[in-house]
Amino acid sequence: MSVVSISSRTLRRKNWTWLYFLLPSIAIMLLFFIYPILLTFFYSFTNLALTGEAAKELKFVGLANYTRMFHDPTVRISIWNTLIFLIGSAVIGQQVLGFLIALLMKHKNKTFRRIMGTIVLAGWVTPEIVCALCLYSFFGDEGTLNMILSFFAIPQVTWLFTVPMLAIILGNIWHGTAFSMIVFQAALDNVPSEIEEAAVVDGASKLQILFRITIPYIKQTITTNMMLVTLQTLGVFGLIYAMTGGGPGTKTTTLPIFMYNQAFVNYQLGYGTAISLLLLLLGIVLSLFYIRSLKE
Repeated sequence: MSVVSISSRTLRRKNWTWLYFLLPSIAIMLLFFIYPILLTFFYSFTNLALTGEAAKELKFVGLANYTRMFHDPTVRISIWNTLIFLIGSAVIGQQVLGFLIALLMKHKNKTFRRIMGTIVLAGWVTPEIVCALCLYSFFGDEGTLNMILSFFAIPQVTWLFTVPMLAIILGNIWHGTAFSMIVFQAALDNVPSEIEEAAVVDGASKLQILFRITIPYIKQTITTNMMLVTLQTLGVFGLIYAMTGGGPGTKTTTLPIFMYNQAFVNYQLGYGTAISLLLLLLGIVLSLFYIRSLKE
């Protein structure tokens, strides 16, 4: 066997060595990510159910679940509620509030940052269901908020009945703002102080420094955080379900709540999986939008 052939075989083996190290990761992704998606896609074309005649025999129903979904008025209401909840709690709430808190904490001493950070982090580290119970007690008819209003002789409000969407938006803001705050703290700390000091010497105001230096400098962090917060918010279920159950009526029925009700309350798993794919599609579209924004 010649030296050339041995060297060629060794080189080919080295070229494929990277694949051996990636195999465990690829196997995990296929098993826990790709396979469930493919299975969900398949079930969305079936009459899969937990009870009734459909539960006895699995049948392929074609586009029946999708046709039913696009003619179902509750789906349109759920999409609209999901977008309101997403814009209110993620885009405006967590993103803006997290940025403002991080900005106000910049250049403050370590003790102040530690205390404020701990207070804000309390909502984030608390389990979602515990957060929901705390917020239910806060916004309840005889809850803490109405007790405060009564102390100042202000008429009480049935928050979870009159303005339930506002209540769950505020709840999700409290629960998730800490994540944005941490991301923006790291980004703001990396803005070179020399640039800001040079702008101050040139006579720039604080607002000019903020909008012309700071925000453009951390633009990619803002977009990345927006994408992460959006995907987290699209999947919020326990908080809404424990606070309002999607009601009253359909006022807080988002896509995850509607999907759960169809799949596990009405036992129509086939229809529920079709709705879950709609939610997945919404997440993909928004992610592509943010990724395209990153390239600009």
